[in-house]
Amino acid sequence: MHGSRLKDLVAIITGASNGCGRAAVKAFIEEGAKVVGADRDEANGLALKEELATDDFLFVAADVSRAADVHHVVETARSAFGSVDVLFNQAGEILVQPLLQVEESDFDFLINNNVRSVFLMTQAALPLMLQKGRGVIITTSSVSAFTATPMESIYCTTKAAVTQFTRSVAVEFRDKGIRANVLSPGFVRTKHGDYEIEQLRALNVPASEDDIRTLQGRMCEPEEVASVAVFLASDDASFVSGADVTVDNTFTVI
Repeated sequence: MHGSRLKDLVAIITGASNGCGRAAVKAFIEEGAKVVGADRDEANGLALKEELATDDFLFVAADVSRAADVHHVVETARSAFGSVDVLFNQAGEILVQPLLQVEESDFDFLINNNVRSVFLMTQAALPLMLQKGRGVIITTSSVSAFTATPMESIYCTTKAAVTQFTRSVAVEFRDKGIRANVLSPGFVRTKHGDYEIEQLRALNVPASEDDIRTLQGRMCEPEEVASVAVFLASDDASFVSGADVTVDNTFTVI
């Protein structure tokens, strides 16, 4: 089924090759958007391009923690489709490790991939949105930003940072037609999610199938995250800005 909630909008989706980013690319295309997907995983990105077989999707191999790559992604959207209406900051990494074993290089890696990337992409895309007098920024955070998870101190820190960054963008640019919202999933059935669960179990952190059922009933599917991103990108969410939308089936309520 194809809809029109994002008809004629131009979206950039980072982390587009896999998981929730890949699902979001498909969902945005189905709702009428033109999409530029960015990811370091070139093989899966090109495979997605071949699978979709549409001129409404362009894939750019890019590391969005690097300014030069970020500007290339935004310029690709501008030159191919005319502007940028929606930015979905989905790319991110995880580290599951006892705090006292975390190296400075580990800290830098997560800060660069989870925080610096969001800052760079947002700063690069905003001028095009401001020229049009409207735009939407969506940033994937995590329930770990406010619940905290053992062995994930640096990961939790980065997610708390992008949550507050995005909410601050919403406040600063509210009167210039920009909406900015945070999307915070629980455990999602992706390579990222599977790796996290595997590492937590190895470190004796409760993350069994029974634990996940207790926390959120079942694993979330990437398409369920993507559908919330579509809503936030659409005019259906026209008065939603500065929100942190949990996609966790009561994880943060219990």
